[in-house]
This record gives sequence, structure tokens and C-alpha cells, in this order.
Amino acid sequence: MIKKDTTKRRSRIKKTIRKRIFGSVERPRFTVYRSLNDIYGQIIDDVSGKTLVAISTNTKEVKEELAAAKTKVEKSTLVGKLLAKKAIEKNISAVVFDRNGYLYHGRVKAFADGARAGGLKF
Repeated sequence: MIKKDTTKRRSRIKKTIRKRIFGSVERPRFTVYRSLNDIYGQIIDDVSGKTLVAISTNTKEVKEELAAAKTKVEKSTLVGKLLAKKAIEKNISAVVFDRNGYLYHGRVKAFADGARAGGLKF
């Protein structure tokens, strides 16, 4: 019963966020998805509907670098930095952050801070 309520709450919040946030060619949308053990990030151009950059804790090139990280928050920070590095290689420097209905706290905040430390501007 609790799972259903939190899922409904998050989807309601997600809809209100997506009404206001739209990624363009100049400032694509940087969205985050958080599962129980992993974190996923995408940079999306909503005009063309294409994913420009995507990364997660399951990506092959990330697995070796995550071996040193002990907590999920540390892993989120590292993945955020790597996503920013990949985005800057594709000439993306400014993005619009979409927290996807999650609270801006913990792993989501660490992911965003890692992306900022990597050079992305929100």
C-alpha cells in the first residue's frame, strides 16, 4: 500500500515539473532516475526527442571507476562528474535540471553536484 502511494505521489510531482521544464537545443534537459541500487542520468533534447548523453552506474566504462566508491552517494557524485565530462565532449555546457519527481536530497543532490563539479551549468 505504501509503495503505491509513493509512486502516485512521485508521478504527480513529475507531471508538474515536466509542465515547466523543457529542454531545447541550447539548453537540453538533464534528467535523473534513481532506483534502489543504481542511478541513471540522461541529457535530452526535447525538440527532436533524442537522448544526447546517457550514463548510469551500470555502464561498462563507469564500473572500474566506481570500485573505489563505498556508498551510493559517492557513486552518484562520480557518475555525475562522468556525465558532465561526456556532455562537455559533445559541446553541451548548459542544461536544465529535471529531478524527475524525486526530492533534491541525498543521491539526487550528489548527482547534480557532481555534474556541476564536472563543468555543467544549471
